[in-house]
Amino acid sequence: MTTNDAIQDEIISINSIFDEGTLTPLNDEASLFSLRIPSYPSITLRVEFPANYPDAPPSILGTQSVGQDVAKGMGSEVVEVLRNVLAQVYRPGESCMYDLLEETREALEKAEQHIKLQTNEDEDRVFEQDTSTSHDTAQDLGPEPPWTIAPPITEKKSVFIARVAPVKSPVQAKQYVAHLLATDKKAARATHNMTAWRIRGTNETSYQDCDDDGETAAGGRMLHLMQLMDVWDVMVVVTRWYGGVHLGPDRFRIINTASREALILGGFAKDSKEVEGKKKGKK
Repeated sequence: MTTNDAIQDEIISINSIFDEGTLTPLNDEASLFSLRIPSYPSITLRVEFPANYPDAPPSILGTQSVGQDVAKGMGSEVVEVLRNVLAQVYRPGESCMYDLLEETREALEKAEQHIKLQTNEDEDRVFEQDTSTSHDTAQDLGPEPPWTIAPPITEKKSVFIARVAPVKSPVQAKQYVAHLLATDKKAARATHNMTAWRIRGTNETSYQDCDDDGETAAGGRMLHLMQLMDVWDVMVVVTRWYGGVHLGPDRFRIINTASREALILGGFAKDSKEVEGKKKGKK
Protein backbone atom coordinates (compact mmCIF):
# COMPACT_ATOMS: atom_id res chain seq x y z
CA MET A 1 0.00 0.00 0.00
CA THR A 2 1.41 3.43 -0.89
CA THR A 3 1.36 6.38 1.50
CA ASN A 4 -1.41 8.05 -0.52
CA ASP A 5 -3.41 4.84 -0.32
CA ALA A 6 -3.08 4.81 3.46
CA ILE A 7 -4.37 8.36 3.77
CA GLN A 8 -7.14 7.70 1.25
CA ASP A 9 -8.22 4.64 3.25
CA GLU A 10 -8.39 6.81 6.38
CA ILE A 11 -10.69 9.28 4.59
CA ILE A 12 -13.05 6.56 3.37
CA SER A 13 -13.04 4.70 6.69
CA ILE A 14 -13.59 7.70 8.96
CA ASN A 15 -16.28 9.26 6.76
CA SER A 16 -18.09 5.93 6.55
CA ILE A 17 -17.99 5.21 10.28
CA PHE A 18 -18.84 8.79 11.28
CA ASP A 19 -20.61 11.49 9.26
CA GLU A 20 -19.63 12.31 5.70
CA GLY A 21 -17.15 15.18 5.75
CA THR A 22 -15.64 14.26 9.13
CA LEU A 23 -12.18 14.11 7.51
CA THR A 24 -11.80 16.47 4.54
CA PRO A 25 -8.66 17.48 2.58
CA LEU A 26 -7.81 21.20 2.63
CA ASN A 27 -5.12 21.21 -0.06
CA ASP A 28 -4.34 19.52 -3.36
CA GLU A 29 -1.43 17.60 -1.86
CA ALA A 30 -3.85 15.77 0.47
CA SER A 31 -1.57 16.43 3.44
CA LEU A 32 -3.62 19.05 5.30
CA PHE A 33 -7.12 18.09 6.48
CA SER A 34 -10.02 19.42 8.48
CA LEU A 35 -11.24 17.02 11.18
CA ARG A 36 -14.75 17.58 12.51
CA ILE A 37 -15.12 16.17 16.02
CA PRO A 38 -18.11 13.74 15.94
CA SER A 39 -19.19 14.48 19.52
CA TYR A 40 -18.69 18.24 18.96
CA PRO A 41 -19.65 18.89 15.31
CA SER A 42 -19.25 22.65 15.80
CA ILE A 43 -15.52 22.16 16.29
CA THR A 44 -13.17 21.35 13.41
CA LEU A 45 -9.42 20.96 13.71
CA ARG A 46 -6.55 21.20 11.24
CA VAL A 47 -4.64 17.93 10.93
CA GLU A 48 -1.48 17.36 8.88
CA PHE A 49 -0.45 13.92 7.61
CA PRO A 50 3.27 13.40 6.92
CA ALA A 51 4.35 11.98 3.56
CA ASN A 52 5.31 8.68 5.22
CA TYR A 53 2.07 8.18 7.20
CA PRO A 54 1.36 5.80 8.93
CA ASP A 55 5.05 5.23 9.59
CA ALA A 56 5.00 8.69 11.18
CA PRO A 57 2.08 10.17 13.15
CA PRO A 58 -0.24 12.99 12.01
CA SER A 59 -0.04 16.36 13.72
CA ILE A 60 -2.90 18.27 15.37
CA LEU A 61 -2.11 21.84 14.24
CA GLY A 62 -4.99 23.67 15.94
CA THR A 63 -8.61 24.68 15.42
CA GLN A 64 -10.02 25.29 11.96
CA SER A 65 -13.34 26.65 13.24
CA VAL A 66 -15.28 26.80 16.51
CA GLY A 67 -19.04 27.39 16.55
CA GLN A 68 -20.70 30.02 18.72
CA ASP A 69 -22.59 27.30 20.61
CA VAL A 70 -19.32 25.96 22.06
CA ALA A 71 -18.26 26.98 25.56
CA LYS A 72 -15.48 29.54 25.71
CA GLY A 73 -12.09 27.84 25.81
CA MET A 74 -13.43 24.47 24.64
CA GLY A 75 -11.70 24.72 21.24
CA SER A 76 -8.24 24.97 22.83
CA GLU A 77 -9.16 22.21 25.27
CA VAL A 78 -10.14 19.89 22.39
CA VAL A 79 -6.81 20.50 20.65
CA GLU A 80 -4.91 19.64 23.83
CA VAL A 81 -6.99 16.52 24.51
CA LEU A 82 -6.52 15.17 20.96
CA ARG A 83 -2.77 15.76 21.08
CA ASN A 84 -2.50 13.85 24.36
CA VAL A 85 -4.66 10.97 23.14
CA LEU A 86 -2.79 10.80 19.82
CA ALA A 87 0.47 10.32 21.72
CA GLN A 88 -1.10 7.36 23.51
CA VAL A 89 -2.86 5.55 20.64
CA TYR A 90 -0.41 6.00 17.76
CA ARG A 91 1.70 2.99 16.79
CA PRO A 92 4.24 3.27 13.93
CA GLY A 93 2.93 1.65 10.75
CA GLU A 94 -0.71 1.52 11.98
CA SER A 95 -3.63 3.80 11.05
CA CYS A 96 -4.74 5.72 14.13
CA MET A 97 -7.61 8.09 13.29
CA TYR A 98 -10.46 5.81 14.37
CA ASP A 99 -8.78 5.03 17.71
CA LEU A 100 -8.05 8.73 18.15
CA LEU A 101 -11.69 9.77 17.75
CA GLU A 102 -13.05 6.92 19.87
CA GLU A 103 -10.59 7.40 22.72
CA THR A 104 -11.17 11.17 22.86
CA ARG A 105 -14.95 10.89 23.36
CA GLU A 106 -14.83 10.33 27.13
CA ALA A 107 -11.88 12.67 27.60
CA LEU A 108 -13.76 15.47 25.80
CA GLU A 109 -16.84 15.02 28.00
CA LYS A 110 -14.66 15.47 31.07
CA ALA A 111 -12.99 18.50 29.48
CA GLU A 112 -16.38 20.11 28.76
CA GLN A 113 -17.52 19.56 32.34
CA HIS A 114 -14.30 21.16 33.56
CA ILE A 115 -14.79 24.16 31.25
CA LYS A 116 -18.42 24.61 32.32
CA LEU A 117 -17.49 24.37 35.99
CA GLN A 118 -14.82 27.03 35.60
CA THR A 119 -17.19 29.26 33.58
CA ASN A 120 -19.99 28.94 36.13
CA GLU A 121 -17.64 29.70 39.00
CA ASP A 122 -16.30 32.80 37.20
CA GLU A 123 -19.80 34.00 36.34
CA ASP A 124 -21.03 33.37 39.89
CA ARG A 125 -18.19 35.51 41.24
CA VAL A 126 -19.08 38.31 38.81
CA PHE A 127 -22.75 37.91 39.71
CA GLU A 128 -22.00 38.19 43.44
CA GLN A 129 -19.89 41.30 42.84
CA ASP A 130 -22.73 42.88 40.87
CA THR A 131 -25.56 41.83 43.22
CA SER A 132 -26.31 45.33 44.42
CA THR A 133 -26.31 46.72 40.87
CA SER A 134 -28.57 43.92 39.63
CA HIS A 135 -30.92 44.48 42.54
CA ASP A 136 -31.22 48.15 41.69
CA THR A 137 -31.79 47.29 38.02
CA ALA A 138 -34.54 44.80 38.94
CA GLN A 139 -36.25 47.48 41.02
CA ASP A 140 -36.08 49.86 38.07
CA LEU A 141 -37.79 47.21 35.91
CA GLY A 142 -40.73 46.90 38.24
CA PRO A 143 -42.16 43.98 40.24
CA GLU A 144 -41.57 40.30 39.51
CA PRO A 145 -43.61 39.21 36.45
CA PRO A 146 -46.39 36.72 37.31
CA TRP A 147 -44.78 33.86 35.44
CA THR A 148 -46.36 30.44 35.02
CA ILE A 149 -43.54 28.01 34.30
CA ALA A 150 -43.98 24.67 32.52
CA PRO A 151 -41.89 21.61 33.47
CA PRO A 152 -38.54 21.48 31.67
CA ILE A 153 -38.14 19.31 28.55
CA THR A 154 -34.76 17.63 28.00
CA GLU A 155 -33.72 16.29 24.60
CA LYS A 156 -30.17 15.12 23.82
CA LYS A 157 -28.73 17.24 26.64
CA SER A 158 -30.56 20.40 25.50
CA VAL A 159 -33.01 21.77 28.08
CA PHE A 160 -36.11 23.82 27.22
CA ILE A 161 -38.22 25.75 29.74
CA ALA A 162 -41.30 27.77 28.74
CA ARG A 163 -42.95 30.46 30.87
CA VAL A 164 -45.98 32.66 30.25
CA ALA A 165 -47.36 35.83 31.81
CA PRO A 166 -50.37 38.08 31.13
CA VAL A 167 -49.42 41.37 29.47
CA LYS A 168 -51.35 44.50 28.53
CA SER A 169 -48.88 46.26 26.23
CA PRO A 170 -45.75 45.62 24.17
CA VAL A 171 -43.83 47.86 26.58
CA GLN A 172 -44.82 45.62 29.48
CA ALA A 173 -43.85 42.50 27.53
CA LYS A 174 -40.38 43.92 26.86
CA GLN A 175 -40.05 44.90 30.53
CA TYR A 176 -40.86 41.34 31.57
CA VAL A 177 -38.14 39.94 29.30
CA ALA A 178 -35.63 42.50 30.61
CA HIS A 179 -36.64 41.65 34.20
CA LEU A 180 -36.12 37.92 33.56
CA LEU A 181 -32.64 38.39 32.08
CA ALA A 182 -31.62 40.82 34.83
CA THR A 183 -32.72 38.65 37.75
CA ASP A 184 -32.35 35.06 36.55
CA LYS A 185 -28.66 34.35 35.90
CA LYS A 186 -29.40 30.88 34.50
CA ALA A 187 -31.79 32.31 31.92
CA ALA A 188 -29.31 35.08 31.12
CA ARG A 189 -26.64 32.45 30.44
CA ALA A 190 -28.96 30.36 28.22
CA THR A 191 -28.26 29.90 24.52
CA HIS A 192 -31.63 31.36 23.47
CA ASN A 193 -34.56 33.18 25.09
CA MET A 194 -37.23 33.11 22.37
CA THR A 195 -40.35 35.25 22.85
CA ALA A 196 -43.76 35.87 21.34
CA TRP A 197 -46.79 37.88 22.43
CA ARG A 198 -50.31 38.79 21.33
CA ILE A 199 -52.08 41.76 22.88
CA ARG A 200 -55.47 43.35 22.28
CA GLY A 201 -55.26 47.09 22.71
CA THR A 202 -57.90 49.81 22.85
CA ASN A 203 -60.05 50.85 19.89
CA GLU A 204 -59.82 47.37 18.31
CA THR A 205 -56.05 47.61 17.92
CA SER A 206 -53.89 44.52 18.39
CA TYR A 207 -50.20 43.87 18.79
CA GLN A 208 -48.33 40.71 17.79
CA ASP A 209 -44.59 40.31 17.82
CA CYS A 210 -41.83 37.75 18.36
CA ASP A 211 -38.07 37.47 18.79
CA ASP A 212 -35.97 34.47 17.69
CA ASP A 213 -32.98 35.44 19.89
CA GLY A 214 -30.66 33.63 17.50
CA GLU A 215 -32.83 30.52 16.96
CA THR A 216 -33.94 31.32 13.41
CA ALA A 217 -37.73 31.12 12.84
CA ALA A 218 -38.46 29.91 16.39
CA GLY A 219 -40.25 33.09 17.50
CA GLY A 220 -42.45 33.07 14.39
CA ARG A 221 -43.47 29.47 15.06
CA MET A 222 -44.34 30.32 18.65
CA LEU A 223 -46.47 33.23 17.47
CA HIS A 224 -48.20 31.00 14.91
CA LEU A 225 -49.02 28.51 17.68
CA MET A 226 -50.55 31.31 19.74
CA GLN A 227 -52.67 32.29 16.73
CA LEU A 228 -53.87 28.69 16.36
CA MET A 229 -54.71 28.57 20.05
CA ASP A 230 -56.43 31.97 19.77
CA VAL A 231 -54.79 33.29 22.94
CA TRP A 232 -54.53 36.99 23.69
CA ASP A 233 -52.98 39.33 26.24
CA VAL A 234 -50.20 36.90 27.05
CA MET A 235 -46.52 36.46 26.29
CA VAL A 236 -44.46 33.28 26.01
CA VAL A 237 -40.73 32.93 26.67
CA VAL A 238 -38.96 29.66 25.81
CA THR A 239 -35.46 29.39 27.23
CA ARG A 240 -33.04 26.88 25.72
CA TRP A 241 -29.71 25.68 27.02
CA TYR A 242 -27.88 23.99 24.12
CA GLY A 243 -26.47 20.59 25.08
CA GLY A 244 -23.88 20.10 22.36
CA VAL A 245 -25.96 17.89 20.06
CA HIS A 246 -27.83 19.39 17.11
CA LEU A 247 -31.56 18.58 17.20
CA GLY A 248 -32.43 19.70 13.66
CA PRO A 249 -36.13 20.37 12.98
CA ASP A 250 -37.06 18.52 16.20
CA ARG A 251 -36.17 21.64 18.16
CA PHE A 252 -39.22 23.45 16.75
CA ARG A 253 -41.51 20.63 17.85
CA ILE A 254 -40.06 20.82 21.37
CA ILE A 255 -40.32 24.62 21.48
CA ASN A 256 -44.00 24.47 20.46
CA THR A 257 -44.72 21.67 22.93
CA ALA A 258 -43.17 23.66 25.77
CA SER A 259 -45.07 26.81 24.73
CA ARG A 260 -48.40 24.96 24.54
CA GLU A 261 -47.94 23.38 27.98
CA ALA A 262 -47.12 26.75 29.56
CA LEU A 263 -50.16 28.41 27.96
CA ILE A 264 -52.44 25.62 29.19
CA LEU A 265 -50.92 25.69 32.69
CA GLY A 266 -51.38 29.46 32.79
CA GLY A 267 -55.06 29.13 31.96
CA PHE A 268 -54.82 30.86 28.59
CA ALA A 269 -56.04 27.82 26.62
CA LYS A 270 -58.47 25.06 27.55
CA ASP A 271 -56.53 22.09 26.19
CA SER A 272 -54.29 21.01 23.35
CA LYS A 273 -56.90 18.82 21.65
CA GLU A 274 -58.76 21.89 20.45
CA VAL A 275 -55.54 23.22 18.89
CA GLU A 276 -54.84 19.91 17.19
CA GLY A 277 -58.35 19.94 15.76
CA LYS A 278 -57.80 23.37 14.28
CA LYS A 279 -54.54 22.22 12.72
CA LYS A 280 -56.19 19.22 11.09
CA GLY A 281 -59.14 21.25 9.83
CA LYS A 282 -56.97 23.97 8.34
CA LYS A 283 -56.51 23.66 4.57
